[in-house]
Amino acid sequence: MPVSACDTQGVSDTVAEAAARPRHLALAILLIVGGALGLLASFSLMKDDLALLADPTTNLGCTISAAVQCGKNIGSWQGSVFGFPNPMLGLMTFPAPIIVGVALLGRVSFPNWFWLVFNAGHWFAIIFIGWLSTESIFFIGTLCPWCALVYAVVIPMWLAVTLHNMAVGRYGHALIGTGSALLSWVPLLSLVLYVVIALEAQLRLDIISQLFH
Repeated sequence: MPVSACDTQGVSDTVAEAAARPRHLALAILLIVGGALGLLASFSLMKDDLALLADPTTNLGCTISAAVQCGKNIGSWQGSVFGFPNPMLGLMTFPAPIIVGVALLGRVSFPNWFWLVFNAGHWFAIIFIGWLSTESIFFIGTLCPWCALVYAVVIPMWLAVTLHNMAVGRYGHALIGTGSALLSWVPLLSLVLYVVIALEAQLRLDIISQLFH
């Protein structure tokens, strides 16, 4: 029995969907876990912020040493860039990746414009945390533990969402190959960026010696 062009196309689409499923599953899990940890960090920072408002002398649980703490960050102008505490921004935005991740597990299909807007949010996040980490390490003189958790989840989510959009052609066909090739390297690329931040903190603040004294 001859196979029509429509049948062939249908088989090709099914194979493509099956091949893409593991990537969608990995992205969904990353978004859910990353969003949940980001919410945890934001909630903890907001709680500490309120504790300092009630009693500026309170001993915060995030204080490990003079260089590893979040009190100085919360009290700095960088901690309220938009006129309200930065953790509020996290409380408002981190539910988004959780919702998207759960939707992906349910095989919900989002339009291209949604993915581009979602990715724009991640670009804002990575630029913002890049600036905040620089301000914290080089000007405030601390490595904030809860802030570091935010850095740790935003970096792989930004990489994964951006490279996923590139791999499926949302940034043009010319970038499909690059996105597909780099997508599996998200863990390693994230690790490289973690090491960069850690080295900056160590060289500037000598974190290791402070942790053991």
